[in-house]
Amino acid sequence: MPNQLTPQHFFRRRRIQLTVILLILIGIYWLSMALVNFQTMTALTQVPAGLIWLFKNFIPTERSLSYLSAISFQLWRTLLIAIASTICAGLFSLFFAILGAKPTAPAPYWHLVIRLGASLVRIIPVVAWSMILLFSFKQSDFTGFLALFFMTLGYLTRAFTETIEDLDPDKLSALRAVGATYTQCVFCGVLPEVATTLTSWLLYMIENNLRDATLVGILTGTGIGFLFNYYFKSFRYDAAGLIVLLIAILVITLELTSTKIRKAIA
Repeated sequence: MPNQLTPQHFFRRRRIQLTVILLILIGIYWLSMALVNFQTMTALTQVPAGLIWLFKNFIPTERSLSYLSAISFQLWRTLLIAIASTICAGLFSLFFAILGAKPTAPAPYWHLVIRLGASLVRIIPVVAWSMILLFSFKQSDFTGFLALFFMTLGYLTRAFTETIEDLDPDKLSALRAVGATYTQCVFCGVLPEVATTLTSWLLYMIENNLRDATLVGILTGTGIGFLFNYYFKSFRYDAAGLIVLLIAILVITLELTSTKIRKAIA
């Protein structure tokens, strides 16, 4: 057949498409850099010097170990706030997801209301939430809790809703056919099927919120973020480096623990 697409022509067309896309992306990058007057090559030449300064000053020393007790206490508080805000947001998200998912929505308009609400909450970054809430609740752990809570609420509501909507609708139809009530369909047909996926999302958000809680602490003057900002502005870079190291260790530990939990419940 003269019009038949041969493998050689197919791969050639794909290479051309990828090349065009790559050139467009490069063009967008260079245009953006030109508009903001960002010198790419100058910045790249400064990277080695910056890394050398970083490794010279942010390496923990024997003196920084004297701050270990205070750092550990604030890191523990930050972890608890991240876990508490995530679990609390997860419970509300599950409730809203059940009301907003198409298979379980009591009425069609609930789907639109929940989707719109989750999108509005989610598009506000955690930094903006921190600054907004700071005026109402001042510098406190509760401000950080609320900032993480609202950001997590938007993400988990969207994730939980899509998870429920991915269920096989025939299972719910079968339950309704045998006379199951709405509550029975939710607790016997929906939640057991999505429990593993919802738990994975919850564990992921705990890891993510621990990292975000550091930034929130800098803005709200609480937790490990405040302590990092204090040491950094006091030129105690070794203590600030110890904080970064301990946060990295804690995040890796959480990721390993989350992986084991996911495998156990899979």
